[in-house]
Amino acid sequence: MDAKQFVTQIADINDNFAQWYTDVVLKTELVDYGPVKGTMVIRPYGYAIWENIQKDLDRRFKETGVKNAYFPMLIPESYLKKEAEHVEGFAPEVAMVTKAGGEELAEPLVIRPTSETIICQMYAKWLKSYRDLPILINQWANVMRWEKTTRPFLRTSEFLWQEGHTVHATEEEAMEETMKMLNVYKSFAEETLAIPVFTGRKTEKEKFAGAKATFGMEAMMLDGKSLQAGTSHYLGQNFAKAFDMKFLDKDSVLKYGYSTSWGVSTRLIGAIIMAHGDQRGLVLPPRVAPIQVIIVPVAAHKGGVIEKAKEIESKLLAKGVRAEVDTRDMSPGWKFNEWEMKGVPVRIEIGPRDIENNVAMIMRRDTLEKSSLSLDNIDTAIIDLLDEVQVGLFNKSKKNRDARVVEADSLDGILKGVEGKNFVKAGWCGCRECEEKVKEMAAATSRVMCDEEGVPEKCAICGKPAKHKVIFARAY
Repeated sequence: MDAKQFVTQIADINDNFAQWYTDVVLKTELVDYGPVKGTMVIRPYGYAIWENIQKDLDRRFKETGVKNAYFPMLIPESYLKKEAEHVEGFAPEVAMVTKAGGEELAEPLVIRPTSETIICQMYAKWLKSYRDLPILINQWANVMRWEKTTRPFLRTSEFLWQEGHTVHATEEEAMEETMKMLNVYKSFAEETLAIPVFTGRKTEKEKFAGAKATFGMEAMMLDGKSLQAGTSHYLGQNFAKAFDMKFLDKDSVLKYGYSTSWGVSTRLIGAIIMAHGDQRGLVLPPRVAPIQVIIVPVAAHKGGVIEKAKEIESKLLAKGVRAEVDTRDMSPGWKFNEWEMKGVPVRIEIGPRDIENNVAMIMRRDTLEKSSLSLDNIDTAIIDLLDEVQVGLFNKSKKNRDARVVEADSLDGILKGVEGKNFVKAGWCGCRECEEKVKEMAAATSRVMCDEEGVPEKCAICGKPAKHKVIFARAY
């Protein structure tokens, strides 16, 4: 199968982006559909990406003092009802267990859509004194939200994520934690996923149910839509009061703790696909790619070719590079095209003539550029090249995003900007009616506020004095 045949298996990225996405995630064997509507089976190649994400983030969390734990996935329904705004926000997505062991349960059990309730119940049990604070715990888990419209990685009924939950003695400490974790997410997205993001506070309409304030991380996809790639919530004392989460402070007074929660999910894999992919398929950043370097022997039946390929593999593995030799009984051309579709950052081709000349041919997936490298220092050269690919992907994505960020000082400007597949920055008076008007007329929502850039004089929607500068965009 030649390159053209591979490409025709995937919908045109410009004409039908949604179908392109679906074709890519299925044909590259990232996922398959589960037997229950809205669920996905994450296949080994897709799960390896998640493992690399998990490993990197887990290290970053632990560097801030966070420890991992695990909490049950079944939550008594009464727990969810203790925080009124929280239960109202999640009620449409909640899945329940009402029968077990052949008998009706005395109290229905919620399959966790998120874990604030059960975790705060446990924290209330463990927290006694100011000496117990701060509590900094994260869990890697699955959650279930009964979504009506689903798409692999972006929105599924069950997905994998991490959720951090912390408790602090003061509002200042809790807010500091909220912003610290938002910045952890931002640095991870940009340094590891090679995706530039905007971060900022969400509006009241868009905040997490039960939070005092939500801060989000928004990434632009290739079709101009925004993807909420992570959130960090300042919960105040809302859940502390609902679950009687008190501690004896230094002044011998019982006080409620201040809590936070923050999380990212397998949705990040969707972000990688839609921020970097092209007509050939995936383009994976080296730092999360399951295979960073694929080595394809050419004329493998000839003496010394497989041996040299294995020798290169050993050198790279010794340097910590995720490298693999493709020894399958298929033509080199077929392998080239498959690994391009799977987004492997660097391909090495090695054949008899290359060995004679003491070189190997190299192809980088991000630019499709080919060159030759000396076999003498191929390991160190490949490490440098992987770094170049990583930086190149970020710069390309940032250039694309920055070219599609526009300012608007009128409703018409917002509508035209959104229709042009842009992020639109505009003044906003703070009223929900104006937000709803943009949603109704442009199918766009407020993503995050960027007040640090300076607030315009007037609201672009109604003309009243502006209180915030907001990014409007269509979103997943």
